[in-house]
Amino acid sequence: MTYAPAALNTATRPRHLAARFDLVLAAISLLLAIGGVVMIYSATRGWLALDGLNPHYFLDRQAIFLVIGVGVMVALALFDYRRIEQFSTVLYVGIVLALIAVLGTPARQGSQRWFSLGPLQLQPSEFATLVMIVAIATYCSRRPDGLVFRDLVRLVLMAAIPMILVIKQPDLGTAIVLSVILMTMLTVAGMPARYLLLLVAAAVVVVVLALELGLLRHYQIQRLTSFISPSGATRAATYNVTQAKAAIAHGGIFGRGLFKGALTNLAYVPEQQTDFIFSAVGEQVGFVGGGILLLAYGLVAWRVLRTAQLARDTFGRLLCAGAFGMIVFSVFENVGMNVGIMPVAGIPLPFLSYGGSAMIGFFAAVGITISVHSRSVR
Repeated sequence: MTYAPAALNTATRPRHLAARFDLVLAAISLLLAIGGVVMIYSATRGWLALDGLNPHYFLDRQAIFLVIGVGVMVALALFDYRRIEQFSTVLYVGIVLALIAVLGTPARQGSQRWFSLGPLQLQPSEFATLVMIVAIATYCSRRPDGLVFRDLVRLVLMAAIPMILVIKQPDLGTAIVLSVILMTMLTVAGMPARYLLLLVAAAVVVVVLALELGLLRHYQIQRLTSFISPSGATRAATYNVTQAKAAIAHGGIFGRGLFKGALTNLAYVPEQQTDFIFSAVGEQVGFVGGGILLLAYGLVAWRVLRTAQLARDTFGRLLCAGAFGMIVFSVFENVGMNVGIMPVAGIPLPFLSYGGSAMIGFFAAVGITISVHSRSVR
């Protein structure tokens, strides 16, 4: 169902929107981000001090990212989500150009993912997920009579372009997230089941061909397959996961206490402030604290899913579905790889992992969801 702009004037007045603002979703997201700042500080202050560096370096930067992220969330929550549809083409072309341009930047740690903006770094692939959500939602909402096979082909091609560019960086984790978002949104949009099964079969064929033709790098293959058979993988492929599991096990039921985790303080787990931040949570607050964290993510997922159910139009419903897929899969994959049941794919833990682009991206997804909620609840 569509709504004429004239009919929205009274419904979108600021005081009415404030009354329907999803404070629960915003508050939980903010608390998660604050907890992330604390965990990042606990995971980095020790080795920074030992190296003679500022122990507050990551703390200060993540706090700045948090403030920016909250600002983006509030701005998008107040912005009418229906107007985003008008910019979908511009956003899609812009992110594709950004992903192409980043391939021309100097490689850092073997990857070409970031633009340097003074002291800050911008990672376009983190925003590609949001743009894909908007692009897919726009396309599907303009097909009121339902999706057919031709639409499936177009949507796959639409998603394939940024996915290929992201893999080229290489950033396999974000490419996996993009594929999950595509499947989630196609399911919610009502794509016939036979076409979805065909898409899954095609994806399996593509993965097999990529492995056989050597399109993936050796270390990527090792990371993706080591969780299936750790005993047969190289030590380099399983080292981070082994250290992360040891840190989580060291925390026990109630944890060693905040800033008292010996393995966290000694930088026992590589990249603990980013991909393996959950190991710092597990050691310091234990099984109980980790369970509370997962419960908080469950509440976020529930609020997003509830908003999708309340949405008055297809566009809003699909925006929330995409945000749901992005957040839920990121949590499942990140926590899963920390405990050894999922492959190491370099996917950040929403609101907790260090990184400005990821922080802003997840807060933006929450802001769009709140915008849909504010304009759906009477």
